[in-house]
Amino acid sequence: MHNALSYKTKQFFFVLIKLSIVAGAFYFIYNKLANNSALHFYEFIDTLKENNIFSLKNIVFLLFLSILNWFLEILKWQKLTSFIKNITFYHALKQSLSSLTASLLTPNRIGEYGAKAVYFTKQYRKRILLLNLIGNIMQMAVTMLFGAIGFFLFTQYYPIKINAYKVSQLLIIILIVLSLSLFVIKQKRYTIKGFSVEKLKQFIKALPLKISVFTFIISMLRYFVFSFQFYFLLQLFAVELNYIDTMVIITSMYLLASVIPSIFILDVVVKGSVAVYLFSFAEVNEVIILCIITIMWLFNFVLPSLLGSYYVLNFNFEKQNKTL
Repeated sequence: MHNALSYKTKQFFFVLIKLSIVAGAFYFIYNKLANNSALHFYEFIDTLKENNIFSLKNIVFLLFLSILNWFLEILKWQKLTSFIKNITFYHALKQSLSSLTASLLTPNRIGEYGAKAVYFTKQYRKRILLLNLIGNIMQMAVTMLFGAIGFFLFTQYYPIKINAYKVSQLLIIILIVLSLSLFVIKQKRYTIKGFSVEKLKQFIKALPLKISVFTFIISMLRYFVFSFQFYFLLQLFAVELNYIDTMVIITSMYLLASVIPSIFILDVVVKGSVAVYLFSFAEVNEVIILCIITIMWLFNFVLPSLLGSYYVLNFNFEKQNKTL
């Protein structure tokens, strides 16, 4: 009787957690659309109507780019997990979309790690966390690579006033952080999530080269897809910028936005602020940029997270752990 009660209590709290995740995600999505001080909802809708953005042809193409973006992300996750366990594309899809929903309310997508790990039995979970970390590092590396090139060109094209004193302070801080990081890496006794740094290095070294290369290539393809989607939206709003000039600003935007810590649901605010500032140098209307950021957010994060909420609600911990 006691065991039955304990089981029912656990099931009740598990259902409550799932409902809380989905309800929280829905609330914050609604709140961000309805109570956006930078871009009022009616202003957003009016701007879309004026520019005929949501014609059937445009919607279909934007959906195609978003689906392609997430197809590549799911394919990347399936390939990464093959290092420890082969899973189907459908399982990778469930894990990727449900983890997106779970990560909406957490800083820097931390919730994504735990959400993917619970799909696997205990023996795999720590390695799943590491694989997810590697996937995110690869995507960040691509963002930093193209962002650094783009930002360098941006500073050549546009007159940005740089405070030499503040820049030197920043460089000193970066050097201190790097020095401390190198010191920590050399300490074999130091642990992260139960792994020593030495074991972490061994895990990364053990990852087959073909998986690493595949992950990096897929990360680049994803970057090209959502960057082109941003460029396409600028063309729909009749912004007169050529492709090269536009990509210089877009790559700089993603670089700066990626290094600013934020709750994932506020990612649209962070990118919006950075994008408005950078595109102001090219004299692009602020409302247009905010509308594009919102559309990108809706297509690439809100729609997949709504689909992911279905998998969150239908997640069965015991059944799942028997299969993976």
